[in-house]
Amino acid sequence: MSSKGKGHSSRMPEESSPKRSPQNIPYKDLPHIINADGQHLFCRYWKPATAARALVFIAHGAGEHCGRYDDLAQRLTELNLFVFAHDHVGHGQSEGDRMVVSDFHVFIRDSLQHIDLMKKDHPGLPVFILGHSMGGAISILTASERLGDFSGMVLISPLVVASPEVATPIKVFAAKVLNLVLPNLSLGSIDPNAVSRNKKEMESYTSDPLVYHGGMKVSFVIQLMNAIARIERALPKLTLPVLVLHGSSDKLCDIRGSYLLMDTVQSQDKTLKVYEEAYHALHKELPEVTTSVFTEILTWVGQKVSAAGETSHT
Repeated sequence: MSSKGKGHSSRMPEESSPKRSPQNIPYKDLPHIINADGQHLFCRYWKPATAARALVFIAHGAGEHCGRYDDLAQRLTELNLFVFAHDHVGHGQSEGDRMVVSDFHVFIRDSLQHIDLMKKDHPGLPVFILGHSMGGAISILTASERLGDFSGMVLISPLVVASPEVATPIKVFAAKVLNLVLPNLSLGSIDPNAVSRNKKEMESYTSDPLVYHGGMKVSFVIQLMNAIARIERALPKLTLPVLVLHGSSDKLCDIRGSYLLMDTVQSQDKTLKVYEEAYHALHKELPEVTTSVFTEILTWVGQKVSAAGETSHT
């Protein structure tokens, strides 16, 4: 293809054949960033009514999208925090084959790109990162690449270790072999019954057209395994304040991961709150759990923002 081919022009393809989201909406009509691979990522921004005191980046979990954090983000803006997020590649309203990623690091690279853009627009503000499930894994690895850049990290049921029944040696070996020959082979999908004990939330999850309800591909599972291996190496490097919230009956992300994290991170300021009997999506759980989770997060982040503000003035 000659260099004059339209694929090489940064402007023309946008104008001649506008890129559209998987839902067929032109990206020019949607807030978005374009990642290093030229893929459009749908973004959401929750702006506080008055001057922002800090930035909060939210990393969503596998198969879902950042719109599911609207309730929590709205509450964070009440603390005058500027909250932002995007749908990861292959998720929600972003480009890419559904739940396919060439390397887990793409999620980290794209998160850092978005965070850097926001920091440039809002210089001097403390930055927090909040992640759920696979988004917890993304948050840990993002923070470990930029030690000292974040004022705190909140993790809701993070993916830190593989659940024992999934990662038996024989299954891991089989997955590696399958990845060589049938990377697109579909394994089981995420069980909606394991997401929350709140029936209303479970129904909204299963009926959400932006949530991927298909099976997880072998290649994606391999990338999750790669992430887990990288997290093991990253945890001892972390020194930033950490708040971890986990349900004792989480069947999707083993709570042992949160105990391991608490034992391994070097942070002086680290808190783990366990919700007895609660399932995976604590921010979408039974009202008493979710109310408590929101309060814990808002109180913790509020204290850290105040502390960060004081140190920046001294």
